[in-house]
Amino acid sequence: MLLDVRWALGDHRGREKYLAGHLPGAVYVDLETELADPPDPARGRHPLPSLQRLQAGARRWGVRADRPVVAYDDSGGLAAARVWWLLRWGGLPEVRLLDGGLPAWVRAGGELEPGDVVPPSGDVVLSGGGMPVIDADDAAALPGAGGLLLDARAAERYRGEVEPVDPRAGHVPGATSAPTTGNLTGEGTFRPPGELADRFTALGVRPGADVGVYCGSGVTAAHEVAALAIAGIDAALWPGSWSQWSADHHRPVALGERPRS
Repeated sequence: MLLDVRWALGDHRGREKYLAGHLPGAVYVDLETELADPPDPARGRHPLPSLQRLQAGARRWGVRADRPVVAYDDSGGLAAARVWWLLRWGGLPEVRLLDGGLPAWVRAGGELEPGDVVPPSGDVVLSGGGMPVIDADDAAALPGAGGLLLDARAAERYRGEVEPVDPRAGHVPGATSAPTTGNLTGEGTFRPPGELADRFTALGVRPGADVGVYCGSGVTAAHEVAALAIAGIDAALWPGSWSQWSADHHRPVALGERPRS
């Protein structure tokens, strides 16, 4: 089962690009409407959909319990990781990312087909609990409890120099900057497991320590969770992420390059 999840912040042409050409048989998945509930300041820009809503969507995409799922996009997996994480969170284990996405497919000589694909309804049953999740309070407590909270946004957003979309600039006190783009090669594929392990060790990941990840709204943080998994490290996702934290003016904000409590 192939899922096309082309999406980028501020770019609403995902379906248009899909219709122009996609992997043969791939079904388009709309991140904004199918992989998230409507924005809510108390929950973030891309709140997790309910398990029931996610299951209904997965059945519309044709997902079946006996068929592996492969998700891809055209941005190194930064969007496709959302459906990878959600389906695994829902309890479906056989979900993968196409490393390098559509550009890698084209480089390998793969053909594209235009138009829409409407598959037969799937029969998948999602039970939940397949991936660890933390909330804002858990995230705030992690650094002080000996764990590590990774901020997967661009470094300039972490430092508070720019904030293009959320209410306040900066980062969660104690969080460590770990831009998710640092997990990719120049061709948009994941770096080898050993390189990823070295990267996360340098960022402070230690054996047995809890790791949590956030970004702006829980999308690219899923990509970092995938990169950590490739490196053999389990990590929890904070779905509300910075969009939830920054909307609560009772929450403190840190600025600058280094983690500060």
